[in-house]
Amino acid sequence: MNQKHFISRRDALRSTLLGLGIVSLSLGVARAAGPHGQAANLLAPGAKTLQALSQRLAVLPRRRDFKTVPMILTAPDQWDNEALDEVLQYAGGPKQVWDNTDLAGPWLNLMRNAMNVQIWSFKHPDFLAVSATHGNAHLALYDEMIWDKYGFAKLTKDKFKTNTFLISPPASKANPTDFENTKGVFSPYDNSITVLQKRGVLFLACHNEIWELTMALHNKGVNPDHLSHEQMAAEFTNHLIPGVILTPGMVGTLVELQNVGYRYAS
Repeated sequence: MNQKHFISRRDALRSTLLGLGIVSLSLGVARAAGPHGQAANLLAPGAKTLQALSQRLAVLPRRRDFKTVPMILTAPDQWDNEALDEVLQYAGGPKQVWDNTDLAGPWLNLMRNAMNVQIWSFKHPDFLAVSATHGNAHLALYDEMIWDKYGFAKLTKDKFKTNTFLISPPASKANPTDFENTKGVFSPYDNSITVLQKRGVLFLACHNEIWELTMALHNKGVNPDHLSHEQMAAEFTNHLIPGVILTPGMVGTLVELQNVGYRYAS
């Protein structure tokens, strides 16, 4: 079992005050307020509760220094327990969890549409959208190193040569105060994980999906470093993209989310 690492008070305060998004620590723990070093600066005006959640998540650990992981996680220090607890305890709302399993499907667009309606039509700035990510949609949650090393393009039948879900489209550079811009920040031209994270969307990762994908690769001999299954699963876990919250398993975690008032959407 891996030793827990914690962020210093000084670094935590600095992250909060400067509005930094992702900072990777040498001890293998990351904190996230937004993706790839950018501040989560696209929250809706008046989203005070959501902003507070983002600030709390910014200083909580993401465990990314595993050497091995087992098939079934049995202790909180094997997943991002503190961050997940914050999601479960979120006091704002409404809050919706999306059961996202299809990499090539409209999952990012649907979450964006739901946010736009909740924020501007129904005037709920603290609306929280959560992606319960598993199935082949989970491929979008790995960094480019894992994509290249394990040939993920082949897994998508070359439909996705790289992890394009992390690219900020040109529309992301539009003026965010013009929310009616048909080709702007909140339009269908700006669907990406990176942009949605900046709007407050939380992407949950699935340990079970990591285990089963690495099992399939291991069985096929796609194992350039000759790792054990437990080591390969640890490597995949360690290369989840910044801001992601690792769960012990997505289908089981969906129950916990629904128990505390998250509306289920698929």
